[in-house]
Amino acid sequence: MTPTIVSLPQQDWVDELTGLPDVELVVWDMKDAPPRDDIQLVVPPYMSSPKRLARLSELPGLKAVQLATAGFEHALQYLPKGVSLANGRGIHDTSTAELAIGLAIAAQRAIPESVRAQADGEWLQIAGRPSLADRKALIVGYGSIGRAIVQRLQVLEVECTVVASRARAGDHLVDSVHGIDELSGLLPTAEVVLLILPLTDDTRHLVDEKFLAALPNDALVVNVARGGIIDTDALVRACASGRVRAALDVTDPEPLPPDHPLWTTSGVLITPHVGGATTAFTPRLIKLLRQEIPHFVQTGELTNTVATGR
Repeated sequence: MTPTIVSLPQQDWVDELTGLPDVELVVWDMKDAPPRDDIQLVVPPYMSSPKRLARLSELPGLKAVQLATAGFEHALQYLPKGVSLANGRGIHDTSTAELAIGLAIAAQRAIPESVRAQADGEWLQIAGRPSLADRKALIVGYGSIGRAIVQRLQVLEVECTVVASRARAGDHLVDSVHGIDELSGLLPTAEVVLLILPLTDDTRHLVDEKFLAALPNDALVVNVARGGIIDTDALVRACASGRVRAALDVTDPEPLPPDHPLWTTSGVLITPHVGGATTAFTPRLIKLLRQEIPHFVQTGELTNTVATGR
């Protein structure tokens, strides 16, 4: 049987996957032209410029692309006709859920203020801050990361309501899943909103002035999805007024320019888009590739296909 040619961006990933049957692995970080033109499956580098994906057009035999990211909108414009695109579903669940919870706890319990006060040797009087426990949380986006977030929030005694693109029956975690069309009726009681949904034309600036105005006073908005989900200008105004607070791992624009007002807006906590980028990433990536590469060899398909080039 002629082996299936698969490119990986790093030699250490190749070393981890050596020995897969009927597969030949080659290293290609996509900075330069492909090392050979018979590559059928490409795994692009993680956290690199999306512009490297333009080189996919140089592969006449390309059939599929397996991303290491949960988000995939950045790859769509570079996808050659007929080539399937799969996202890294499951790889980032643990790390991203962990950061979402960490951001929420830090914001609720005034951790940033305490860190700044420590530098000045100041003993803050911050007793009575809102706990995460007993809060009403609204999770917007209920894929695998959304479920991981809910699972952890429930351990922390948080009341969870979840929203997806369409209403559907619940699962072992929630009684029901609300549709996005029900969002306006859910916002007035949402003390903590956690965003983990894809960025599309429909979801861009979903969190706008009207959305923020519907939240209760002192609500917290946590974004571990994509920066463009939020209208940044509207968020700056809402936080500066003291109406709401925000904890953001993603921003729009990104990276955030040094002079952007979001950096110094009251009630805003920012981390530099590191939700999935922890030591938990590589073991889960390798586990996924051990499953997906043989599956592709046998079927010509990837399990988590999200789009096909047109």
